[in-house]
This record gives sequence, structure tokens and C-alpha cells, in this order.
Amino acid sequence: MKHSLAALALSVSLLALPSVAPAAEGGSITVTYKDDIATLDPAIGYDWQNFSMIKAIFDGLMDYEPGTATLRPGLAESYEISADGTVFTFKLRDGVKFHNGRTMTAEDVKYSFERTTNPKTQSPGAGFLGSIAGFDKMQSGESTELSGVKIVDPKTVEVTLSRPDATFLSVMALNFAFIVPKEEVEASGADFGRKPVGTGAFKLAEWTLGQKLQLVKNPDYYREGAPKLDEINFEIGQEPVVSLLRVQNGEVDVPGDGIPPAKFREVMGNPTEAGRVVEGVQLHTGYITMNTKAAPFDDLKVRQAVNMAINKDRIVQIINGRATPANQPLPPTMPGYVEGFEGYKYDVEAAKKLLAEAGHEGGFETELFVANVDPQPRIAQAIQQDLAAVGIKASIQSLAQANVIAAGGSAEGAPMIWSGGMAWIADFPDPSNFYGPILGCSGAAEGGWNWAKYCNADLDAKAAEADAMVDPAKAADRAKAWGEVYKGVMADAPWVPVFNEKRYTMRSDKMGGDDALYIDPVNTPMNYKYVETK
Repeated sequence: MKHSLAALALSVSLLALPSVAPAAEGGSITVTYKDDIATLDPAIGYDWQNFSMIKAIFDGLMDYEPGTATLRPGLAESYEISADGTVFTFKLRDGVKFHNGRTMTAEDVKYSFERTTNPKTQSPGAGFLGSIAGFDKMQSGESTELSGVKIVDPKTVEVTLSRPDATFLSVMALNFAFIVPKEEVEASGADFGRKPVGTGAFKLAEWTLGQKLQLVKNPDYYREGAPKLDEINFEIGQEPVVSLLRVQNGEVDVPGDGIPPAKFREVMGNPTEAGRVVEGVQLHTGYITMNTKAAPFDDLKVRQAVNMAINKDRIVQIINGRATPANQPLPPTMPGYVEGFEGYKYDVEAAKKLLAEAGHEGGFETELFVANVDPQPRIAQAIQQDLAAVGIKASIQSLAQANVIAAGGSAEGAPMIWSGGMAWIADFPDPSNFYGPILGCSGAAEGGWNWAKYCNADLDAKAAEADAMVDPAKAADRAKAWGEVYKGVMADAPWVPVFNEKRYTMRSDKMGGDDALYIDPVNTPMNYKYVETK
């Protein structure tokens, strides 16, 4: 059934297809960030700041229509799927070249998948490829090859799954499945993330740590009409308020960290400035994690008490109302969201009672990790005050985003983390994406993004059953099944879902291209391949 699973990118129309406008080829733009980029290795990178950069440098077998959540073939020219949904055969495009000039082959696909799933790589996204036959043996060290990946010929790869997986085509568009050249990885070793070589629309020209990073156009890119720009200059170490001023002065084209909340009302109150703002819906949830493997958060009553202690409405006010309070992991626009689910209501007295029942009548001390970019420290302070009201004394650890990520992914983990600035924006528009990497057992491993270290084997099994519903006609049943999984998560309370944030970004007067490219659901802060200058 050729292409029959393309609908499994889900028929949720998050954004309209971008309108066709005359392209303004060439030019350069400047984007600013406060923090440095941790890595550009597609097997490792997993934070919103480097996500779109990696997508500009590398490609996967699948891709998305610009500005939408609609899947399309990428490095694969076409694909076929077996009737039982377990065998995917990809035909590769002719003449796709890596930045080093070598032509990509099926060998590169096999190598890239095996590199990501090899435990030595410590990829936080290895679990995304968990349905490929042989994954378990790769993870256990019994094998160094994925038995499910077969090279039919230099242009054809056959991937056999150990179970039907409704998300597999979407996974093929994730950076963890992006294709890399073996010789460059081996030559650079641990520095490949600093010396990336892919097939993407842009290639790395220069990177001065802590200062700047420059991407330049790949003249051999396989897609006609992309990229639109000649170069992208990223300036690092820029405070968001300074970046905003520079956008207003025409010195910067996009403030990568967004509009500082303290300046939001001022910007929106100025018609000229407001005209540069692009607003959209995003599949996002901001949450507080609690380390379920360490005391006192290994106690369910403590975790439930923390859920009841947080005043979400007040936190939303801190960001000028640019979000809605959350009561479950999934955002409201995602299939699987449980309508009418109330979650844990704000109730200080009930929280105190639960803590007393758990043996913490006098409260306890803990640490709350947070990224150091505004408004995250201010939100952490509000969380700190809410916790203090029930007797929990939380010291705030305000660190660079990469350091917070490292703390959460370490073997021992962090007691509590406010995920803001790193909060979950869907890698692809499917309810499974809010589970596996951040709530599933596989994500709780070292280097993973399940910072709560939460593992419920029964829910993992139910999640697998939901993802085995490959038939698009069963989409409603699959969404309902996922809803049950998330209700089970909330019963265990490893998180406090705090809010679902709206997306606002800003661009300079010289920036062109459809608005959808700046609020692209799978590219944050924007789709670098297709934006252009006027």
C-alpha cells in the first residue's frame, strides 16, 4: 500500500499551507541567542535552540511541507509499506551529495540508524527507532547491527519493524534518523557535533564558541528552490532585551529567544512593532518534573501535593497571558487530549494534608533547576513561592539551558526542573511524541529527556498497543487509547503540567516568506530553508 500511511502525520491542520510568493533569492540574515549551541550532531541534539539548525544542515528520509505538519518524502524519493505495516522500503533520490562531495547511498542510511541506536552514542532519541527489528539487541550490546535494516541495493533500503508503528514515517523526519557520512563521523569523533557534515540546505562555515556561528548555502542541495538565503549568521551571548532593540534598529533579523515577556506589552502596543510579530498555535506543554527515583519525590503523595500547590493561573499572568493553564501532558489541539479532564486543582490546604500524610508535615528542602533566560527565572520564583506556602523550601539553580538539560539527563537526575525554555514542543504532531521521550521508560535512561526518571511498564505496554493501530480508519480509537495512557500518567503524577504556551516570534522588515514559516510546527524558531529576504 504505497504511501497509504502518509495520513498518519495526522490530519490535524495546524497551519494553512504557505501561499506561493515570488522568491527573493540570496541575502544573509542575523539571528541572536543568549546561550551557546550545545551540539549540531543530529544523533545528540535535542533542544529547541539547535533543532532547526540541525534540520538546516542534515536531512532524513522523510520531510515536511514547509510551514505545515504534512509529511512528504525527503532523501527518499518514494516509499512502499507492506500490508501489515511492518516493512518499509525506501527508494533513495539520485545524486544526493554530502557537504564533502560524496554521494549518499543506502550504506549511509544503515550506518546512521545504527549509530543512533548504539548505546555508545548515548543518543537521547534512540528510543524513537525502538520499533526497528534488532533494536533491543543493539541496546543490550548483543549486536552492533540492526537486523531490521537491509540494504537491497545502493539506492534501496528495506526497514523491518518488530511491531506495527503508526509513527514510523514521522520518526524518519526526526533529526535522530538524519543521515550522516561514516567517514566524517569517524574522522571527527566526539567533535562531530562541532564539525557537522550532512546533505542539508546549509553547511557550517564558521563556529566560534560563545560568539558566533555561520551557515552558508549548499549549492548542491537536492531540492529545487531551497535554500532561499545565502547565509545565516547566529550571534551568541545576546541578552533577549538587547536583541529586541537590535531588531527594532534593523541590526538583527530574528531574536532567537523570542520577545522578552517584560517587553511584550510594549511591543504589541506599538502598531509598527506589532506588525513585525507573527502569532500561532504550537503543540507545547510547560511542566515541572519531579525525580520519581529519589526521595522525597519517590512518594506519590508528595508528587500529588506538589501538583496541588502550584498556582498555574498566576504563572500564566507572568508571561502576559500568552498561554493557557494545563491539566494534562498533551496540549488541547493534540489528538488524545482528554476533554473534561480536571487534573489536580490548586488547593494549598489539600497539598499540606498530603505532605503530612507522607511524613513531611514540616515540609522539606529541595532544588529547582531552571534555564537562566527570562522569563524562566521569574516563573521559577513563582513556583518557589507556591512550594513555600505548603512548607517546601526549594532553592533555585538558574543555569544555562545546556547545563539544565545535562542535569536532567544525568544518571542521578535533578530533584525538580522547570522545563520552560526547554519545554516540550512536539517533534511531530502525534500523541506518542509526548510520551516516549519524556515519560516513557526508554527516555529515563542516562542522557534521556525523561527528567522525572519515570517508568511505568504497564503504561509503556498500553502506549505500544496504541502505536500498533496503524490503520488510519482507527485514528479515533488510537487517540482514545492515548488519552487513557495520559490519564494513567496523571494518576502517577511525575509532572506538574503548568501551561500550554502560544507562539510569538518577531522578524525584521527585510525578512520575507509566508508567516507560516516563522511559526512552523516542526521548526523552531523558524524554517531556515525557506525564509527569505525581500
